[in-house]
Amino acid sequence: MDSTNTTELATPPSGTTPTTPKHVTTPTTMTTTTRLPTGVYVPMLAFFTPSDTIDVPATQRHAARLLAAGVAGLVVHGSNGEAAHLSREERCVGVRAVADAARHAADKPGRVPVIAGCGAQSVRETVELCAEARGAGATHALVLPPGYYAGLLGPAGLVDFFAEVADRSPLPVLVYNFPAAAHGVDLDSDVLLRIAAHPNVVGVKLTCGNTGKLARVAAEAPKVRGGRDDFFVAGGSADFLLQGMVVGGHGTIAGFANLAPRACVRIVELFEQGRFAEARELQAEVARADWLAIRYGFVGVKAAMPMFHGEGERASCAPRSPLKRLPRGGKAEEEIREGMAGVMAIEAELAKMEGSGVAR
Repeated sequence: MDSTNTTELATPPSGTTPTTPKHVTTPTTMTTTTRLPTGVYVPMLAFFTPSDTIDVPATQRHAARLLAAGVAGLVVHGSNGEAAHLSREERCVGVRAVADAARHAADKPGRVPVIAGCGAQSVRETVELCAEARGAGATHALVLPPGYYAGLLGPAGLVDFFAEVADRSPLPVLVYNFPAAAHGVDLDSDVLLRIAAHPNVVGVKLTCGNTGKLARVAAEAPKVRGGRDDFFVAGGSADFLLQGMVVGGHGTIAGFANLAPRACVRIVELFEQGRFAEARELQAEVARADWLAIRYGFVGVKAAMPMFHGEGERASCAPRSPLKRLPRGGKAEEEIREGMAGVMAIEAELAKMEGSGVAR
């Protein structure tokens, strides 16, 4: 796995080629990191108490569980984390809880990446969210394109938005390309590469599922970044983790990893070891189960938590209103239980091997 080190913010590429944002600056107060470590990042679920406040113990318990499974980093307040349902104060509570758990992870020496969702429609509010996330302990910010007025912005306006945010953000920025959460805005590879030219934009999460786009961005990003291989390119779903690695990606930021982090991590390990047949076989199992997580969304993932991680998880896994739990014992829950059973059995076996010290 790659290591993460803090370095001074690099000088932006020179010249006036179309790939360079027109007002890239280099704030002297900002630092950024080398490329995020290759691996599996988990957009954590949001956990609530019966009185509908952030459940800090449940949040930290889940963070510790994921880090013990070998994930590379944690994402707080993405779409799986119900960012749209949280106040700014609650976002800070969540980031602080996860950052604290990450600092105390005995099996993770060094600083664990904690990526906070900081999407908003204006540059000003986005930067404010980035600053608040940094104050709460986040190491990176994940930012959606501003979709509400996208028709007025156009591609150039979207590039400028990210450049302005990156100029002012105290955290390194990852682009979150998720059309369903951004009023249909789907950044193409040309636009993403123009955004990637900014030294404080350090990666992208491609929830759009376009592996061709992923391949183009992974191959071309070093060219627009002055030859530096420091731009993290990840898919946004576990069902194309291996495909993304094959074309040059660096991992995944996948909601299904809330349930089966070891299985997802194992795909990366098998790929890196050149054991491609085994990697394909495991990827097929993960993709089969992930399809249920995609169909039912984070509500389905929350329904699966007590099935596979113990009944004690049920109380904190209610989605925030107006969304509702899946009917207990209903057809949807049964479909999830049966459809995920295969990969969850693999997950349990991997945990058993890990606990016994058996080499994988």
